Amino acid sequence: MPFAIRIHQTGGPETMCWEEVQVGDPGPGEARVRHEAVGLNFIDTYHRSGLYPLPLPSGLGLEGAGVVEAVGDGVSELTAGDRVAYAGGPVGAYSEVRCLPADRLLKLPDGIGARTAAAMMLQGLTSAYMLLRTYRVQAGDTVLIHAVAGGVGLIACQWAKALGATVIGTVSNPAKAALASAHGCDHIIDYTREDFAPRVREITGGEGVAVVYDGVGKDTFAGSLDSLRTCGMLVCLGNASGPVPPFDPLLLSQKGSLFLTRPTLMHYVARRADLVALGAELFDMVGSGKVKIEVNQTYPLAEVANAHRDLAARKLSGSTILLP
Repeated sequence: MPFAIRIHQTGGPETMCWEEVQVGDPGPGEARVRHEAVGLNFIDTYHRSGLYPLPLPSGLGLEGAGVVEAVGDGVSELTAGDRVAYAGGPVGAYSEVRCLPADRLLKLPDGIGARTAAAMMLQGLTSAYMLLRTYRVQAGDTVLIHAVAGGVGLIACQWAKALGATVIGTVSNPAKAALASAHGCDHIIDYTREDFAPRVREITGGEGVAVVYDGVGKDTFAGSLDSLRTCGMLVCLGNASGPVPPFDPLLLSQKGSLFLTRPTLMHYVARRADLVALGAELFDMVGSGKVKIEVNQTYPLAEVANAHRDLAARKLSGSTILLP
């Protein structure tokens, strides 16, 4: 029998168990996929901790890549042997083999391997919707990306540069600053050494940025609002430092008729057509070399607890994959 990571209660990394699971034949509309690589994302820690509640017991993980072993009735776009990848759910990617809805799978182009795909699907599709749909970045825009040396950050930085934007990024140490610089970040702010909002104003000649992409949450929220130009948009992508506390919406008016959104990938790819379209954009950017995917860490899937500890401690940069 194959193995998978399961949780029976929420809590720390120690709650994750490596267990045998039964995986049967795919049902109608499903495909059975044998994973070659699985992605690690910060949202996995939210599911594990209970910040984003799941029915228990549960699997974990939203992103993987592998080979189709079998398809169920009604599946016409896939056949056994197809190389595929997916992101965004349903939860359960931390597994050797699983069945999942076939309409959530995307066929991989020949030039993109499973490890690269597992490292880029959730972070890359997130970058795609936030740059092309939530706020459409235009040539000449200046944007601020928090945690620019992280998985989403590095992809979004390169993509925004390809669209003609000037990128300001925040980091937490010199090594991450060097990594961001190597991926085209124009202005890098070490937020542990200086207040980023005044520095953003200085860089932009007092105007502020068109959009802030903020996956940090509580610690950066106020400064992110203060970094925006009039009618700018704050895109809150995550809560790495904790949830943003309640605030009066009048604050958005007082700071310049600002826009605030808290998007999730699942809403942007709920329709198959939207998933395919964003996937094509991602595959094109990676295939063209405009966006390079950095797999900077790998862990055995059975030892994913160590990966979660390192992720929480901000020891990771770029993308991380888990190997079944």
